[in-house]
Amino acid sequence: MHISFKDKVVFITGAASGIGRETAKAFAESHASVVIADISDAGHEVAKILSKQESAEHLFVKTDVTSRQSVEEAVKTVIEKHGKIDILINNAGIHYPLLLVDPEQPKGKYELDEKRFDMMTAVNQKGVFLCSQAVAREMIKRKSGVIINVTSECGLEGSEGQSCYAGTKAALYAFTRSWAKELGKYNIRVVGIAPGILEPTALRNNAYEDALAYGRGMTVDELRRSYENISVPLKRVGKIAEVSDLILYLSSEKASYITGTTINISGGKTRS
Repeated sequence: MHISFKDKVVFITGAASGIGRETAKAFAESHASVVIADISDAGHEVAKILSKQESAEHLFVKTDVTSRQSVEEAVKTVIEKHGKIDILINNAGIHYPLLLVDPEQPKGKYELDEKRFDMMTAVNQKGVFLCSQAVAREMIKRKSGVIINVTSECGLEGSEGQSCYAGTKAALYAFTRSWAKELGKYNIRVVGIAPGILEPTALRNNAYEDALAYGRGMTVDELRRSYENISVPLKRVGKIAEVSDLILYLSSEKASYITGTTINISGGKTRS
C-alpha cells in the first residue's frame, strides 16, 4: 500500500534519532516536506541526508520543546517557508528508569529525584502541550490537520521502575482524547500511538537497560531475555520501521475517520 504525502508539510519533534528519524525518512520517501525539529544539532545532518536522497529540500529547525519561545519560533520559521503545517508528530521524549524508593541506596542514582522528575515532565508532557498548541493555532486557520502523539504502552499499564515516565505518557492518552474532542470541529484529527519494547534507540540504550534491570532485581541479560520469552506474546521486540509505518498510515487520508484514540503497537504486551 503506497501512501503519498505530496504537498504535505510534516513537523516532527525529536527527529534527529530513533523513531523520529525513521519517521522523517519514511515521510520524505512518501514525498512530504519534512521539518526536523530537535534540540540536537544532529538534525542538520538528518535534513541534509534526506534532502540528498529524495532530491528535495527538508528543513532542520533547532527546537527545545520545553520552551514556549523556542517552539513558537520554530513554528513561525516553518510557516514563513511553507505557509502551513499539515501534520505534527509529537515524538520528542526523555526517559530515566528510576525507582520511587531504593532501599539499598536511598537517594542514590537509581532513585527518582526532583530534577529528573521535572525533566521528564517538561519534555514528555509540557513539550507535547506547547507544540500542539502552537501548531493547532495554524491548523485551525486552514481547518485541516493531523496531530500524532507518541505515548507508550506503559502509560496505560504502568511499569516497575518507570513510574514517572509512565505517568508522563499516561497524560498523552488524556491529551489525545480531549484534544480530539476540541479540535474535531476544525477537521483536525488527534491520534496516539503506544509503542512497547523496541529495538535499541536513543531511549533504550545501555544506561537505560542497566537502570531498569537494577530496579527489577535482575541482570541486563535476564531483562533482555524477558522481553521475548515472557512479556511479549510475539516473542520479539518491535522494529522502529513498524512504528513509522503506523504513524504514516494514521497521518494519511486512509485513516480519515480515526481520532481520539491511542493504538498500541507492542506485540501484544499490554494485558490490561
